[in-house]
Amino acid sequence: MAWKFSVLVVANVTATSDELLAALKRRSERGQCSFMLLVPATGGGKEGREAAQARLDAALERMRTEGLEVEGVIGDADPVIAVHDIWDPRRFDDIVISTLPTGASRWLAVDLPHRVEKLTGVPVEHVVAAEPRPPVHTEPAPEPERYGVLSPLAAITGKRTAT
Repeated sequence: MAWKFSVLVVANVTATSDELLAALKRRSERGQCSFMLLVPATGGGKEGREAAQARLDAALERMRTEGLEVEGVIGDADPVIAVHDIWDPRRFDDIVISTLPTGASRWLAVDLPHRVEKLTGVPVEHVVAAEPRPPVHTEPAPEPERYGVLSPLAAITGKRTAT
């Protein structure tokens, strides 16, 4: 029986990102492993937990579709406390933290990857993912109205004439 690594993955806004998915696939290629996705319920309250659950569900579905063995859990709003609550060195071998780029990431502002590394004593792989973009809604431009030969008079009189 081969050794199976267990990897703790901490992500929130970037949980469904292509960059995180690619990093987890690369990690699984180095040896058989399972993942535990921890999504802190930032924003607080019922709305924060519901939003975190929606992100967790979407990320789990995407990761499982790609063939990854992954479970998920919602954690405390503070990501350091969330990691502290779930961390068990007998359970996890590695840690992956996914953040937005510098400037957009509150987690980098508090130096989360290094703080988690100090807290756990395990090297942390830091994945920087692009901010998810909302879907773009497009529709064709409306057809211009056609006034025919009398269109110059419509501007003078304020009335529209049809052709």
